[in-house]
Amino acid sequence: MKKLCFALILAAFLVPAMGASEVAAAGSSAKPVPDKSAKVILRDAVIVKSKLVRLGDLFINAGKNADVTVAYAPAPGKQALFDARWLYRVARGYGLDWKPIGVQDQILVQRAGQVITRGEIEDSLLAAMTQYGAEKSMSVELSDRLLRLYVPAGALARIGVEDISYEPRTGRFSAIIKAPADDPLAPNTRVTGRLHKVTEIPVMARRMLKKEIISKGDIKWIKTRSNRVGRDTVMESNELIGMAVKRGLQEGRPVQISDIERPILVVKGSIVTIILKSPKMTLTAQGKALDNGADGDTVRITNSQSKKVIEAEVTGPGRVAVVPTGSLAMN
Repeated sequence: MKKLCFALILAAFLVPAMGASEVAAAGSSAKPVPDKSAKVILRDAVIVKSKLVRLGDLFINAGKNADVTVAYAPAPGKQALFDARWLYRVARGYGLDWKPIGVQDQILVQRAGQVITRGEIEDSLLAAMTQYGAEKSMSVELSDRLLRLYVPAGALARIGVEDISYEPRTGRFSAIIKAPADDPLAPNTRVTGRLHKVTEIPVMARRMLKKEIISKGDIKWIKTRSNRVGRDTVMESNELIGMAVKRGLQEGRPVQISDIERPILVVKGSIVTIILKSPKMTLTAQGKALDNGADGDTVRITNSQSKKVIEAEVTGPGRVAVVPTGSLAMN
């Protein structure tokens, strides 16, 4: 009879105490059984995987009552602070020899969970909106750039998308998402944003320095919003291969036409080889370039011997060619 009275008094003592701290306590029929074999120590912090917090989650050496449920855990990925007053009431109610030294005796309880990133949310939204006229190649821009979803550890991290509203002309949309998708108790989150058409463009796969020659291996492709592609943006890889960098180029950034140029093969003021070819002979001479020239450009050359100025076509690094009608300039 005395044991029954003790249990009823204990239950009446615990319930209001836990309610005062706004933590819902789960019922338990276990009797307080103090374990005095080891010192009871409050943990610094704890991560729980289930939706319930047990006595042993809060205290080391909680004894036979370690598995007794004392509170609900926060939502997955969230945390809750249990203060000294509430902890003392729970410890005393279950016969634990523990008293707080002061208000600093508190414990942070975090609920383990899987993070669903913004990228995963955007992919799920785009897949759902293709049924409403969206293109699979589009990109999704969420209004909330910091949006994250959390699901319990071990749960299937699948996103449910409902109540979709999409305006193809403006690209704006709204929807309700939740995760896990098959959990009727999962919270609903309203999201808004915009869909954008995308274009694939060639960019540098590494940082390129001034005067470097771009090769096929220096190029990679990225997708970017079509409205961000300028009129002078290079759109084809063959417009880049073999070109020289006029100014430094950053990796992954769109390349403008003004950023590149044909490689200068003949530098103004440099000594070049003049080549004259005819069906019966090939003559060479030296001259001084009066202009810069890329492959195929026509530049002025001063013959080093005759001092005459001729025009010749750039054919390679430091080399120019003249037609037979310019043979007199070779003398």
